[in-house]
Amino acid sequence: MIRSYTYEKYVEMVREFHGYEAPGLLIGGFMIDLAYRHLPAEGLFDALCETSKCLPDAIQLLTPCTTGNGWLTVVNVGRFALTIYNKHTGEGVRVFVDPSRLENWPEMRVWFLKLKPKREQDMKRLLEEIRQAEDTIFKVMRVRVAKRFLEKPRRGEFTICPRCGEAYPAADGPACLGCTNDSLFTRVD
Repeated sequence: MIRSYTYEKYVEMVREFHGYEAPGLLIGGFMIDLAYRHLPAEGLFDALCETSKCLPDAIQLLTPCTTGNGWLTVVNVGRFALTIYNKHTGEGVRVFVDPSRLENWPEMRVWFLKLKPKREQDMKRLLEEIRQAEDTIFKVMRVRVAKRFLEKPRRGEFTICPRCGEAYPAADGPACLGCTNDSLFTRVD
């Protein structure tokens, strides 16, 4: 089981959400399940994700934490790790892949450490290893997140940008960040 779902149901959810059986999402499901087994049954929790690849999608599928509601923060430090923590105290559980525990899972090790290009990896074997390994490849640590993750800034007042005419947070300055920073796009019409 991954949270309240059978493994098969979770794989189906991953396919529907992400477009295919993404190994990172499957691994992420086991990580989240393990984290919740180390947390109190009751409480309001936020999530901190240390990669922008796949793992945030697993968090959004299996927890109420999303980037949209502000309960999921992604800080891309390049580690495949997540922390689920009490949104008031900051105390929680960090779960991460322990590379030393991948020795018994050769295809997972190849995938995780990017030892071969994706096209040379055996996806069928990788997915089977993920299923068999379940939560045996992780380490769990009790943590307290930095105070900055407990402070939720308010958006404040909005105003109209004099350059583009769109609404933006007034605290950003005399013009919106889209007009004052490098352009996000070039208009073609």
